[in-house]
Amino acid sequence: MAMPTSTRLCLSLISVLVVILLGTDIGNVELVQAGNPDYGDALAKSILFFQGQRSGKLPSGPAQQITWRSNSGLSDGRLAQVDLTGGYYDAGDNVKFNFPMAFTTTMLSWGTLEYGKKMGAQLENTRSAIRWSANYLLKCALATPGRLYVGVGDPNVDHKCWERPEDMDTVRTVYWVSPSNPGSDVAGETAAALASASMVFRKVDPTYSKLLLSTAEKVFQFAIQYRGAYSDSLGSAVCPFYCSYSGYKDELVWGAAWLLRATNDVYYLNFLKSMGAGDSPDIFSWDNKFAGAYVLLSRRAVLNNDKNFDSYKQQAEQFMCRILPNSPSSSTQYTQGGLIFKLPESNLQYVTSITFLLTTYSKYMSATKHTFNCGNLVVTSSALRNLAKRQVDYILGVNPLKMSYMVGYGPYYPKRIHHRGSSLPSLASHPQTIGCDGGFQPFFYSSNPNPNILVGAVVGGPNQNDGFPDDRTDYSHSEPATYINGAIVGPLAYFAGRKSQ
Repeated sequence: MAMPTSTRLCLSLISVLVVILLGTDIGNVELVQAGNPDYGDALAKSILFFQGQRSGKLPSGPAQQITWRSNSGLSDGRLAQVDLTGGYYDAGDNVKFNFPMAFTTTMLSWGTLEYGKKMGAQLENTRSAIRWSANYLLKCALATPGRLYVGVGDPNVDHKCWERPEDMDTVRTVYWVSPSNPGSDVAGETAAALASASMVFRKVDPTYSKLLLSTAEKVFQFAIQYRGAYSDSLGSAVCPFYCSYSGYKDELVWGAAWLLRATNDVYYLNFLKSMGAGDSPDIFSWDNKFAGAYVLLSRRAVLNNDKNFDSYKQQAEQFMCRILPNSPSSSTQYTQGGLIFKLPESNLQYVTSITFLLTTYSKYMSATKHTFNCGNLVVTSSALRNLAKRQVDYILGVNPLKMSYMVGYGPYYPKRIHHRGSSLPSLASHPQTIGCDGGFQPFFYSSNPNPNILVGAVVGGPNQNDGFPDDRTDYSHSEPATYINGAIVGPLAYFAGRKSQ
């Protein structure tokens, strides 16, 4: 669905101004007329989404506004004689994968630390979303000495079913890492999640904050003492779903960076120095954390002029140079409509995560009037901010299809998302059990819109031609995921706060 030539010729002056303000030349980008997204509304919905992903016993009343969901996974952990109820289903399935769940928790916490003052009434809701997963991660870390539980539910069995979480009758296998079967990646990310969350609760719940931080330190010690990739220990239980493709060094750097920020203990700085130079990525995701660690660590170099962190500042800026479209070292593709395009499956997860780094580094730069160079291109904080805004606006409907990729936001959004609970009738409307195979016909293969609206869910997104089929069976484009939303909360708060000033 490319834009007609007549429309392109009639682009308004506003669109031209957007190009000028961006200070970038995105090749063949075709701008649609600038919309006027309501970032505050999108922020509220992006956080509400997490209530639809909850596992365990749900709260009553206003604490659970996604009312078509009910209790589920109440026996999780029983096969290992432990309580592992709670946490989030990662995407449209009924499995709890701790690796992406912990990353989601870290990103929600980072967003709160950077942008909490701009969240207004949503700050408390964001804390609730963080606490829901942090409570579960604490159980996973503390339930059994010498073990870190890292998942519940056999993904290979679950993915053959199409049933509500409330009806789950698949085996709830429990997975863990240990000294003999290590998982430095999932342990490093869990430590990052608990350490970042500890800062979110430091003033509002000091006792909880201390428990989070002390547990983070123990989990991190486990990660560095027993080194190995959890993919090697757990095999088909996590691969190909959430294999640690980038290895575990990035999680050790990421975990140490968060513990350094949470404790200011020189031990973590020395550990980071011992890790040496990391990769030079042009991506940031639940799997590869290097770019996030560089931006997080660069904060001290940019804001405090601390020379110990200059190398991370340089790596953070090299990352930005690989993202910016007019940079001589750019390695990032853009769609005709201006969207960052990294990989064909669930591309918006990379867009939201990279956008978070763009807004956050822009924020650091703005505070000190800092600029940097990509070759002969001088990069300002506004260049990063404008590119980030462009990505957020695209997701919210400023794109060739004029479609919002956030469910329930705007007049036109995905109606047939790849999500079991959303696509199957709720218990209230259909009390009878829907078994493993019972959901495929007539629900999964139906062309009807989903009966339950998963408000705030950001789906995998359009293809590289800005097209979107809105097809439930096309999971790579129509499936929402916690880590897509976890990363967009911060940028939405940032732009909502700018508008309210």
